[in-house]
Amino acid sequence: MDISEVARRAGVPASTLRFYEQKGLIVSSGRRGLRRQFAPGVLEQLALIALGRSVGFSLDEIALMFGADGQPRIDRQLLANKAEELDQAIRRLTAMRDGLRHAAACPAPSHMECPSFRRLLGLAAGRPGSGRGRKTPARKGRPAPKRP
Repeated sequence: MDISEVARRAGVPASTLRFYEQKGLIVSSGRRGLRRQFAPGVLEQLALIALGRSVGFSLDEIALMFGADGQPRIDRQLLANKAEELDQAIRRLTAMRDGLRHAAACPAPSHMECPSFRRLLGLAAGRPGSGRGRKTPARKGRPAPKRP
């Protein structure tokens, strides 16, 4: 198959195919005139690359998933580690979603006075569990805000 057919069937631009070839993720089987030619198996490789990208693997990590012959050689521990990363991201995003829903209906006079909203701020700042079970310390010279 020539590069334009692979691009059409895989749903990616030809420039992406050239980039993947440059990175060593796929290999052309030759040229017909100026057009790169690919074996039909490249579509499966591209599907694996798309899957890897969609779950957050870097191109370098994906490159490690192919043997020298272009066949998949996927490290199961790498998959387990990525699944755990996704679980953590799901928990973080679920907490943020729940915090936003609470903030939308919170009766506190100000969102900054709402402990749930303050936890959401901590999550957004990369501090998982921020504020849970702890009172926010009073600022110097000011009393701590009242909790609803």
